[in-house]
Amino acid sequence: MLQKLSIQNYAIIDELEIDFSGQLNVITGETGAGKSIIIGALGLILGERADTTVLVNKEKKLVVEGLFSTDGRKQINDFLKGQELDAGNELVLRREIGINGKSRAFINDTPVTLAQLTELSSLMVDLHQQFDTLELTANDFQLQVLDALADHGTRKDEYQTIFRKWQQVKKETEELKNQKSLFDKEADYNRFQYQELEDAGFKENELEETDTELKLLNNSEGIKAALSKVYFELNENETPLVQQLKILINQLNAYSSLHAGLPDLLQRLQSAQVELQDIASEIDHISNQINYDPQKIEQLNDRLSIGYKLQKKHGVHSTNELLVIQKQLEEKLQAVLNIDEAIQQKEKEKDKLFADAMILARTISAGRNKQIKPLEDKVNTLLVQVGMPNAKLKVEIKSIELNHSGADAVEFLFDANRSGQFQPVRKVASGGELSRLMLCIKSLVAQSIDLPTLIFDEIDTGISGEAARQVAIIMKGLAGKRQIICITHQPQIAGKADAHFFVYKEIVRDKVKTNVRLLTTDERITTIAKMLSGEKPTVAAMENAREMLMN
Repeated sequence: MLQKLSIQNYAIIDELEIDFSGQLNVITGETGAGKSIIIGALGLILGERADTTVLVNKEKKLVVEGLFSTDGRKQINDFLKGQELDAGNELVLRREIGINGKSRAFINDTPVTLAQLTELSSLMVDLHQQFDTLELTANDFQLQVLDALADHGTRKDEYQTIFRKWQQVKKETEELKNQKSLFDKEADYNRFQYQELEDAGFKENELEETDTELKLLNNSEGIKAALSKVYFELNENETPLVQQLKILINQLNAYSSLHAGLPDLLQRLQSAQVELQDIASEIDHISNQINYDPQKIEQLNDRLSIGYKLQKKHGVHSTNELLVIQKQLEEKLQAVLNIDEAIQQKEKEKDKLFADAMILARTISAGRNKQIKPLEDKVNTLLVQVGMPNAKLKVEIKSIELNHSGADAVEFLFDANRSGQFQPVRKVASGGELSRLMLCIKSLVAQSIDLPTLIFDEIDTGISGEAARQVAIIMKGLAGKRQIICITHQPQIAGKADAHFFVYKEIVRDKVKTNVRLLTTDERITTIAKMLSGEKPTVAAMENAREMLMN
């Protein structure tokens, strides 16, 4: 519920504050006084695009702020929590346009995007303007009317969840089929490439190790000669180094007790002798293992040649990269074997989801069809009340392919003159007829679901007398369960108000400004009388106005 609306520096409104009642609020005033300007300002906090031309005073920013009571509504709290915004029983929506023309939006003083503001406000306020009737002609809205009357909320949510899953699985199935087609085209080539690598049978780091071994074999004679020379000098020379070192140790050992430093030196010399002896043995061992092998060299060269060709072919530089490619090719070939099974599984899943969706869609369709006759009867009765006794609404529903709303196409058909020729509402209904038809439908839907605050901006244009009185009765009935804000020129509607606001112009510092005030009972009588008979109301008009208020 909109509790308070504050407007600053919007068009010819300098500063304005309105405290609304929770029931039927009526706003009246002379043409051009600024009633629609107030609705325009309200539109800003409902997410409408900002027009910088309304910023008349360029020296200060425009601010529109609305204080709402949320009454703990779950939808609103879920939205706020989902957007990580503070939730509570009161909510402040604010829109600002700076002197630089930049627009900003706030929810409870937290900056938000215009999309967030629009989504939240749609949960609280329904603004219906005089020529804002395209919604009524839209098939989605027409479906929503039937769904609201049939109480399809939870069932439709369940259907849409399954429908989205079906669409996703359907998409995945098509992707698998496209992938299979691609695999089939590439399968022979991939198989050839894989077989080539499989036949090569490389192991991790094999080419790198082969290259190292080949360098060793190609230099084996030189290495063996060097090793033999070192071994000869250490162990087989006429005076081998190991033997010489042993003699030196024996010579020094005779004097080891005569100097404190000699035992340590002897220890180190003995260690060196042992180490050199061990080195000589290792050299001999290595030398015995190294042999020039032309056949082995040829085999290694062939192996490297195969490896280098495959590396060049696949644009890689190591054995392990070749093995990665081999693994990828193997996976692709395996995928070819598995993809038919995957497609089959997806097809089964898709068919199951489609069957589940169809069951729910048929249930929803049955509920919609059940509401058609009551909707037609009730709307047609209301159309008589609002001054359209010859008008008839007919609802046509057809089965179509599954979509996000179910399996139905709904069309509201209209006959304004008992011609028996029903045509789609969008083609035959005038603006005034659409407005009254929308009021009739919304008054029915509002009894089935918790519609937000309803705002009507002069949708009663073109009616008077008894029709206007009936529109007033419908609005009064709606206001018993929810807040209604209505801009009107009709005294019959003004007479039903729980709160009557009067918009007027005044001159402030040589400038025309719009202001508004809540009328007292006496002021209401006078204002309604003026609406009935002109600026100087007659006694009869005053009595008529008083009677309207009393009734």
